[in-house]
Amino acid sequence: MTTRRSFLKSAATAAGVVFCGCGLPDAAHAALPARRPVTVNGKKVRTIDVHSHCVFKEAAALMGTETGMLSYAVKGAKEAYLTVAERTKAMDAQAIDMEVLSINPFWYGKDRDLAAKIVAIQNEKMAELCAANADRFAGFASLTLQDPQLAVQELEMAVKKQGLRGAAIGDKVNDWEFSNPALHPVWAKAEELGAALFIHPQGVPELDKRLAGNGWLGNTIANPLSTTIALQHIIFDGTLDRFPRLKLIAAHGGGYLASYADRSDHACLVAPALCDPKITLKKKPTEYLNQIFFDTLVFTPEALRHLAAQVGVSQLMIGSDYPYPWEAHPVDHILNTPSLTERDKLAILELNAARVLGIKV
Repeated sequence: MTTRRSFLKSAATAAGVVFCGCGLPDAAHAALPARRPVTVNGKKVRTIDVHSHCVFKEAAALMGTETGMLSYAVKGAKEAYLTVAERTKAMDAQAIDMEVLSINPFWYGKDRDLAAKIVAIQNEKMAELCAANADRFAGFASLTLQDPQLAVQELEMAVKKQGLRGAAIGDKVNDWEFSNPALHPVWAKAEELGAALFIHPQGVPELDKRLAGNGWLGNTIANPLSTTIALQHIIFDGTLDRFPRLKLIAAHGGGYLASYADRSDHACLVAPALCDPKITLKKKPTEYLNQIFFDTLVFTPEALRHLAAQVGVSQLMIGSDYPYPWEAHPVDHILNTPSLTERDKLAILELNAARVLGIKV
């Protein structure tokens, strides 16, 4: 069996690695100064972005399309496949030293064997890319979560042999919420390995009819909503009591949860008949937010101030959603938030992600 040492040694010699990343529009690139390094209070900071995407051609080809799930008109999608040099140039323009790459799951509803092939290719390619460019990239594995026992094997391989930092997952698996006992073996393995799980929403397709119309509400509203629902099930169904050392990172600031978190503490008091009497949480629902991690993709200083106040600075990490141009200045977003101290900024820009993901700084 290939050892992690021999795998990384061979992967590091790979040349011309190509991966998917939709570039920022030319105008956005022009507006960003090429500046590195970032300093906080005179200290050099290694900025780590935990929310950035890629897709590999070989895996997408198994779906019968070059662009995989990037089939709708999103800025940058036509420039989906970039060389490492192009991606690092864009990172330099954003003042990002390291991206932790992830692939949004598009295989949960596919045949198990096809999904397993897609995942195997993606994890192999992700490991090769990160090993060959270890100073700029880390990666989250993909998992065939519709088969939890296989997902356990994939996660162990990804962390122990391929050098990946955990896994990127959706917000549910077909009809299973993440609190479903069928998925407990995966969460147990992640806890055992100390592997982080990056939750990225997949939308709420059952609301598509109501969300139709102007404003891309299927993303604008549905993506944050689906993350919120996923986290609430994990909290209220006792998953975080069962797996207290589970490292969850929620995209887009965790959706709407932190914005109205305190309502959660009152629901079962107001309507106890609508709550399960067999489930007794060890803490108030809002207190579980302090053991979940969140990216900073909330756009404004006031939104970031509130998120930090609700969940704690120790739980926050940079999130850009690159290559999609949601946040062209992810580092400035943090540096320009006046409520954050210098120590806070250092933690969010570098130390929190390094600690959670085991990245040396």
